[in-house]
Amino acid sequence: MSATAAPAAKPTTAPAQPSATSTSPSGGRAFTVLGSGDVLLHDALWAQAKRDARAAGKSGYDFDPLFASLKPVIAAADLAVCHLETPVGPPNGPFSSYPIFSVPPQVVPTLANLGYDTCSTASNHSLDTGERGIGRTLDALDAADIQHTGTARSSKEARRVNMLTVNGVKVAQLSYTFSFNGLRLPHGKDWLANYLRADDVLAAAKRAKRAGAEVVIVSIHWGSEYRQTPNGHQLSLARQLLASPDIDLILGHHAHVVQPLEKIGHKWVAYGMGNQVAWQNFSDVTRDGIMPRFTFTEVKPGSFRVTRVEVIALHMWLQTGFARVYDVGAVLASRSASGSLKRACAASLARTKRVLGQRGAFEDGLVLLG
Repeated sequence: MSATAAPAAKPTTAPAQPSATSTSPSGGRAFTVLGSGDVLLHDALWAQAKRDARAAGKSGYDFDPLFASLKPVIAAADLAVCHLETPVGPPNGPFSSYPIFSVPPQVVPTLANLGYDTCSTASNHSLDTGERGIGRTLDALDAADIQHTGTARSSKEARRVNMLTVNGVKVAQLSYTFSFNGLRLPHGKDWLANYLRADDVLAAAKRAKRAGAEVVIVSIHWGSEYRQTPNGHQLSLARQLLASPDIDLILGHHAHVVQPLEKIGHKWVAYGMGNQVAWQNFSDVTRDGIMPRFTFTEVKPGSFRVTRVEVIALHMWLQTGFARVYDVGAVLASRSASGSLKRACAASLARTKRVLGQRGAFEDGLVLLG
């Protein structure tokens, strides 16, 4: 994690080693962006965090052990981007799980400790606990020094460009969702959460470039749940948005399963990164996730292009009374991991590899680490 806030190739597998760099071989600026899937806290996961706190002699909730396997990769990225799907509740609750989420805010300091620099917050659960929930969530992110975009506490905040400086490069992040699960934005407060309309995304990206952004990343909550192929809306919208000179990368969420990456022109879209954490134990594929890592290189002054794409495979290990998310490559390289965990991670890696290549990503240079 090295981002700072700005004012208001052949397919291979390999160990997941950090590849962050501040300059390209030719001497131009360069940086890495790490995307990640849904942080979707079900009640079984905060029960795990409570057990972990108790085991460490602490009160409350400790989410650090749940995510610990991922910290080396997240912390090594120049810009690490998370997706906090659900609003947080008051520190002592009450909390609620599916279908109306209000989760322990103690997860936010864990996200900061992992190395996340910015989070998207526009999702189909943005309005679950109304304006107060949005306020609590953004207050928690501010307190943890994590930037955010997608929801807002005021119309002024909604107009603000979420800008970060990464290795001297100004990078903006936008966030939009296709649905609020039937809930409606309050009259006169459309600014509370960003609804996905192509024209709005394009206009916001243009504003970001005019504000000085050299790279614009769009996080989008979209797609069909549990479907590993992108739907027609995703395919057409990705092409429309990436045709704009103002948008450089799309990071997709919501499906809760891994979907492919695709290179469109010289730009990339990750249609769906699966769950980073969730307790969805009804299918193998809902326990698989990815963290794609994109290296942006300055190809001419002020103009950046993705020159390398790597994918770190993840697996959500869910047993009765025990949950952890694992970096698959780290597990497979470990001498101490159990045989059952290694077998689960190997099967997860094989499933992920089958999905990632659906739209030619390996032929276009994607490297799967594992």
